Amino acid sequence: MRAVVVGGGIFGVTAALALRARRCDVLLLDPGPLPHPLAESTDISKVVRCDYGADEEYTVLGERALEGWRRWNAAWPVPRFHETGVTFLSRTLMQPGGFEHDSFTLLARRGHHVERLDARAIVERFPAYRPGALVDGYVHREGGWAEASAVVAQLVADCLAAGVEVRSGAKVDRLDELDALSADAVVVCAGAWTQRLVPELVGALRAVGQPVFQLRPADPSLFQARQFPVFGADIARTGYYGFPVNRDGIVKIANHGTGTALAPEAPREVSAAHEDALRAFLGDTFPALATAPIVERRLCVYGDSLDGHFWIARHPDRPSLTVAAGGSGHAFKFAPVLGELIADAVFGDPNPRFRWRPELAVAARGDAARSG
Repeated sequence: MRAVVVGGGIFGVTAALALRARRCDVLLLDPGPLPHPLAESTDISKVVRCDYGADEEYTVLGERALEGWRRWNAAWPVPRFHETGVTFLSRTLMQPGGFEHDSFTLLARRGHHVERLDARAIVERFPAYRPGALVDGYVHREGGWAEASAVVAQLVADCLAAGVEVRSGAKVDRLDELDALSADAVVVCAGAWTQRLVPELVGALRAVGQPVFQLRPADPSLFQARQFPVFGADIARTGYYGFPVNRDGIVKIANHGTGTALAPEAPREVSAAHEDALRAFLGDTFPALATAPIVERRLCVYGDSLDGHFWIARHPDRPSLTVAAGGSGHAFKFAPVLGELIADAVFGDPNPRFRWRPELAVAARGDAARSG
C-alpha cells in the first residue's frame, strides 16, 4: 500500500511511523519547517498524564502511552520525557463529580501511586504555592512532561530512518493535488487546517487559541521539579496548568480552557486581557512568579473537535481518505499510541469513540480537565 500523510505534527509523524511499520510505502508532506512553528505540537513542553477524571477509556489509553514514552526514552539518544510526577489540586475540598476527586478515585482503583494532599501538605511539599490558595488534591508519580518540539524532531528522524519519504516545503491546498501521487490511502493530519482540506468538517472541527507564557523566576530553586512538579491548579475551573523550571531557567504556564475561536491563519496575538488574567492567577497562587518577567508569549491554536474527542476515522464516502485530527489540546500525551490508532482506522478497524461524527452540534467537552 502507498500512503500519503498530509501534515507533520504529532498526528502525522506517528501515523507515518505506524503505517511504515505495517509495510506501507509512506510519503509525509508538510509545508515545513519541521517541527512547524505554527503547529499545535510545537512548544518547549507538553504534559504527559493519564489523569482523566472518571473517564476510564482515556485513562487506560494514557497508561499505554506512558509505557510508550518510557520505551521511547530508552531507545532515543537523548531522553525527551521527564517523569517528574503531576499534581492536580483544588481551591475547595474534592467532591465526587469533580475532576480531581474522580481522577484520584479511578487512579487509586487502578493501582496507581497517588497521594492525597491537604492544605498543610501542599504548602509543606510545594513552597512556591501561596498558603491557602489550593487546599486539596493529590500528587501522582506516574506522569510528567515531554519536550514537545524535540520529540517531533526525533520522530521525524525516526521516520527517515524507517524509510518514510519526508517532504518538508510541500504545501497542500486541495486534496485533488495529490491525485498524481497514486496513493492507496491519504491521511489528513493537518490540525487546525483540517477543515480547509476536508470542508465537510466545517462545524464539527474548529480552531481555538489558548495563551501560553514562559517566565523567568528570580529564584529558580522554588520551581525545581522535586518541589514543583507539573501542576493543574483547579484546572477544570481556572484552566491553568504549568511545568517545573527547565534547564534554561524557564517556567511555562498555560491555559487549557474554552479559548478564543479564530481562523488558523489569523494573527496569533496574546492580548492584554490574557496577560492580566495570568498575573491575577500568579498573584493568588504563585507569589514568586507574580512579577517575574515574561520572556515569551504565544497563542497556541488548538485543532478542536466540538466534543473534545479525537477524530480518527475514514471518510464515509471516500474510504481511501482518513482524517486524524481534533487534538483538542490533549493529543500530544498520547503520541506513543496515536500512530496505531490512526493506522487501525486506515486499515478499517477504527476506535468507535473517535469515529466520523458529523452530528456534532454543541460543545460537550470530553476532557474533564478542560474548563467549559
